[in-house]
Amino acid sequence: MMHSLLLVLTLFSCQSTVSRIDLKKHVIVLPVEATKNETHAGAVLQDYVKRIVGVTLPVINENAYQKNQAAIFVGNTEHALSFGKLKGEGFIIATDAKNVYIKGGSGKGVVYGVYTLIEKYFGVRKYSEGPAIMPASKAVSVPQQLMDKQEPVLVYRETYYPAAFDNEYLEWHKLHRFEDLWGVWGHSFFKIVPPKTYFSAHPEYYALVDGKRQATQLCLSNEGVFNVTVDYLRKAIANNPDALYWSIAAEDGGGFCTCDQCIRVNKEEGSVSGTLIRFINKVAAQFPDQHFTTLAYLNTAKAPLKTKPAGNVYIMLSSIDAYRQEPLSTIPSAADFRKNLESWGALTDNIFVWDYTTQFTNYLAPFPDYNNLQPNLQYMTAHKVHGVFSQGSGDTYGDMAAYNAYLQAKLLWDPSLDATAVTQDFFNGYYGKAGVHVLDYVNALSGSKAQLDIYGNPVASAKNYLSPAAIDQYSSLLDKAEAAVEGDFLKRVYNARLGLEYCVLQQSRFFGTEKYGYLQASGDGYVVNPRWPERVKQFVAQCKEAGVKELSEGGASPEAYQQEWDTIFSKKWVHSLAFNAKVTLVNPPSDEYPAKRERTLTDGLSGTKDFSINWLFIYGRDLVATIDLGAEKTVNTVQMNFLHDPRHYIFNPALVTVETSVDGVHFTPAGTQKTALPAEEDYTTSINTFKFGLSAVHARYVRVTGQCQAAVPGWRGAPPTKKPSVCADEVYIF
Repeated sequence: MMHSLLLVLTLFSCQSTVSRIDLKKHVIVLPVEATKNETHAGAVLQDYVKRIVGVTLPVINENAYQKNQAAIFVGNTEHALSFGKLKGEGFIIATDAKNVYIKGGSGKGVVYGVYTLIEKYFGVRKYSEGPAIMPASKAVSVPQQLMDKQEPVLVYRETYYPAAFDNEYLEWHKLHRFEDLWGVWGHSFFKIVPPKTYFSAHPEYYALVDGKRQATQLCLSNEGVFNVTVDYLRKAIANNPDALYWSIAAEDGGGFCTCDQCIRVNKEEGSVSGTLIRFINKVAAQFPDQHFTTLAYLNTAKAPLKTKPAGNVYIMLSSIDAYRQEPLSTIPSAADFRKNLESWGALTDNIFVWDYTTQFTNYLAPFPDYNNLQPNLQYMTAHKVHGVFSQGSGDTYGDMAAYNAYLQAKLLWDPSLDATAVTQDFFNGYYGKAGVHVLDYVNALSGSKAQLDIYGNPVASAKNYLSPAAIDQYSSLLDKAEAAVEGDFLKRVYNARLGLEYCVLQQSRFFGTEKYGYLQASGDGYVVNPRWPERVKQFVAQCKEAGVKELSEGGASPEAYQQEWDTIFSKKWVHSLAFNAKVTLVNPPSDEYPAKRERTLTDGLSGTKDFSINWLFIYGRDLVATIDLGAEKTVNTVQMNFLHDPRHYIFNPALVTVETSVDGVHFTPAGTQKTALPAEEDYTTSINTFKFGLSAVHARYVRVTGQCQAAVPGWRGAPPTKKPSVCADEVYIF
């Protein structure tokens, strides 16, 4: 654990009754043969002293140092006090009556020490990307007889938000970036053995699925795969000798090999991780001086029963299945994660965790898991976890991105910090006088115990913590924040409000013709609320100002979102005979994505390419919907949409059938249309319209059947238990 030995210390203040050393007349002393990091650390210190007090401290090598000079010794100088060996990237900041000593362990430890001096003792802050904030006090001093020793709990620390793409932010907060550490990262099977290169000539290199070789995963029992992997790594390591880790990990999805040899091994090991770990161990033995990582994720999350990972193999366990409203240590949905963590911990001490701290389907949606960040890290580090990749919104702005990154960065270095004090300092410094109100907003959000799903959506949460009434309450807190500040502080409050505005807009698509919808009554129909186009335009402009590049993982840009709305605005609302008609379903919709349940088909709204809004989502079964028109009417046309979204295992129905009836008992077929799935890998999302001409049929009841595909196509790579889904949209009857 981290040691911080300080005579008088508070988290962010060094006001003390002990004597202090004024550094304005010191020299910065580097070793005679300073390393790259020592030289960089000296330059950073010189730069910030000049920024704070306007004085340029000389930077000299130790062989030019005079004994009468007051000095800041940076790095492994001959004058450094004897501190003993430092763990990893740890550092020491120490003083005597006159001099300062900053010494680092491995890597950038000495750089971390200098930035800690600048923040903790000089009062400079780096809350986000961009320039650091200088202190009001124009002083550079430290207490005498100081001994501040810090050593990291985790050897790998990464928070994945825009701020972490700023190089100084990384060094300031002692963070890593996977691109800098890994020669190959993440899901890597096909980076190492790409199907485009090998599949046609060597299909045996790939998984046997449903009796034929498919490019879904690798066949890890095949000797050719091993040879190709070793050859690839030998060249890659030679080209990138500074990489610390190399990932050998399954592709995202299912489709694991079921050949006799793979099946035998995985049966012995009780998990498909059996073939994976045996394969990686065999590869790792060829490179004993290298470190290899693999993903314990979905199918491979369960540890093997027999085979231990080699000493140079690291397991990166995913927490993807857990909801986030409670800590991972207690929430029921994380039971498998806890069990898997214990199981891997019985086999190895080399465990990293891939964690998730945003809603990937809606980056801007408020996702108040902030209070669980510290207990989660404390739970992990108590269970042999030595590295954490905390995945947020990446390089695009997301919900409270700056706060998320800052708090995570502090806790990744020291999980025992006073998180409340860190939070208070951030909000006061980042938002100025608005900070108290923005913090009230965050606390109000965090007070809810509603389910937080990393693949959820604002519509599902409209029943609880993101209800229109709750959003109004949150908005009033941000109104106070806006009134308290101007300039850059005000822009930051505007960015904080983006999440609420996004929810209002998304929910308005769902509510449609109802209260809180984007439509308003006009005669016997509905038209777009005249305020809505300008509201969308302002939202998109603020997204661009905030640095929003995409609204979800792999999703729409702000420009594309504007185009979505423009398309919605351009469509005239159509009055169908089925509008608000009663619908009876044979198979219930998904509880996870219920939309308006059966009413979804007749609410007068068309869905977009977002499956979570205005689509009747039925998992693994047929859509069979009977629409009651209330009285016998003349039906000329029946039209409906189905969504095809392979990334989310949603496919066009195999067969679409329309039937009509006068009494609701005896139905007459009115038409059938067949569809075919793509034979090859194709993740294109499309909305497909099925139209049936009926030639003036008299009917009260119309039954629409969308036959669910029998199975997920092999190229999609699904877990064995995963079934395809059907998503149906508005049924129009004319």
